[in-house]
Amino acid sequence: MKKLKIVTLGGGSSYTPELIEGFIKRHTSLPVGEIWLVDVAEGEEKLKIVGALAQRMVEKAGLDIDIHLTLDRRTALQGADFVTTQLRVGQLAAREKDERIPLSHGLLGQETNGVGGMMKAFRTIPVMLDIAKDIKELCPDAWVINFTNPSGMVTEALIKYSGLSKVIGLCNVPIHIEMNIAKCLGVDVSRLQITFAGLNHLVQGLDVFLDGRRITDRVLEYYYDPDKNIESVRNVAFKHYEKDFILGLGVIPCPYHNYYFKSGIMLQEELEEFKKTSTRASVVQEVEKQLFEIYKDSGLKDKPVQLEQRGGAFYSDAACRLIDSIYNDRRDIQPVDVKNNGAIRGIDDDCVVEVSSVITKKGPIPLNIGKLPTAVNGLVQQLKAFEILTIEAAVEGNYQKALTALTINPLTPSDQMAKIVLDELLEAHKEYLPQFRI
Repeated sequence: MKKLKIVTLGGGSSYTPELIEGFIKRHTSLPVGEIWLVDVAEGEEKLKIVGALAQRMVEKAGLDIDIHLTLDRRTALQGADFVTTQLRVGQLAAREKDERIPLSHGLLGQETNGVGGMMKAFRTIPVMLDIAKDIKELCPDAWVINFTNPSGMVTEALIKYSGLSKVIGLCNVPIHIEMNIAKCLGVDVSRLQITFAGLNHLVQGLDVFLDGRRITDRVLEYYYDPDKNIESVRNVAFKHYEKDFILGLGVIPCPYHNYYFKSGIMLQEELEEFKKTSTRASVVQEVEKQLFEIYKDSGLKDKPVQLEQRGGAFYSDAACRLIDSIYNDRRDIQPVDVKNNGAIRGIDDDCVVEVSSVITKKGPIPLNIGKLPTAVNGLVQQLKAFEILTIEAAVEGNYQKALTALTINPLTPSDQMAKIVLDELLEAHKEYLPQFRI
């Protein structure tokens, strides 16, 4: 049996131990022979720490998996079967600017929504397209599993501009929703099936089934009943909705809907934290500092529970599940970021959507969703327009498209505010934005 070669770009990430755990759990069905963890010079120290933990985890499991650590991605990519990406261009310091500068002007600062997501896309898309050139040359048959945020936009840029055809985006939000609803219902998640459709960080559960029986209305109670609660992702606190609103909406919202349906509340909370000099980026930096101190312990040979404090927990488990399903042609249904191809009516075929898909050895086949419910369709269409223009601006270095994209985003109050914040952020990140010729 041929052993698989897995390459993880951004291998020094704090999420990597979860990725290793996922491959260990699936070792009987997924014959991984070597895992290459790749990072850049700025992340070398973290790479060594995480890599040593990964080696201890594999050794404890008694598996014949070689863990390689390198800063040379071309050597790593040669002949890879699967490439996973978890990059952060500019590190957490760049994220802090994405949050602080908008908040200093009274605008929501969030790393994947609004202007924060735009700036992260501007920094990340050119780097990912450069990486794609190496993949096309060195491992053209590899599947690229992207969970570099903003995942939907990065995946769409790769599909539209890289020439790669085997690209799938992934987000941890749907798997969080699945697991948390199962926990509320007191059932194993394997009995649950949720039909997801929308965009990355704007995905909704259209229907929820338990053992094949529709229970959507029952699940909606957790979103409006103050006596019931459902956990959220770590970086977006759960908030109940008005009963008549959520019943009128008729779909399961993801945590990031808070930014659109509770904009005023979310902005006020972020401004209050900002006045205390705290942002989510500063919280994450402290969590990461603690995690890497834990990772240094030579006696640690398992993924620590503290990793779940990171907002992206379960990203890696979702990635391993996806890789396993592709390799084994399981034809199960998973939510992924994939080329629309008519799945959601009103969105261009070559645009990326986040949608429940049948996972086959030839890739995902998105379910035919048709038109989204009226209550959410308009918002999804508006955000899709923002994404398309943002991607084009990132690739072209087009300032006019950047300003237009930011202005039409529903989190931006005016074109004047958009220009002020955009100009300041472009200047703050100019070392990572050569395409804008700043």
